[in-house]
Amino acid sequence: MDMSVSEWMQAMIEAGRKKFDAQVEPDESADELRKQRNDLKDELGHARTRIEELETQLHHGEQEVIKEFVEENPGATFEDITRHVIDTVPKRLNRHLDELEGDTLYVAGDGYYPESDG
Repeated sequence: MDMSVSEWMQAMIEAGRKKFDAQVEPDESADELRKQRNDLKDELGHARTRIEELETQLHHGEQEVIKEFVEENPGATFEDITRHVIDTVPKRLNRHLDELEGDTLYVAGDGYYPESDG
């Protein structure tokens, strides 16, 4: 502010003695802020619902693999089920990668890259 510290302090003391009202006008009214808050709460609620739906789909998909295996192999042990899930992961992973390829992923050489990397 092109003044020494002592000059600045003197100016601030004088300003304080004048007892001016420092009024600040808010950028937004309380009603506008409430509306924004409510809109954000609605968005958050929709996002949480969508996440729950996606998690449910994922869990049901994995549970379906186990259910089908047990139906095909009655009396299967925990170890049998675990081995089946481990052995079938590559097949399920390949299906997911195939579905994503060209949509959000592209393949170059031996690697997968996000589609946005062009």
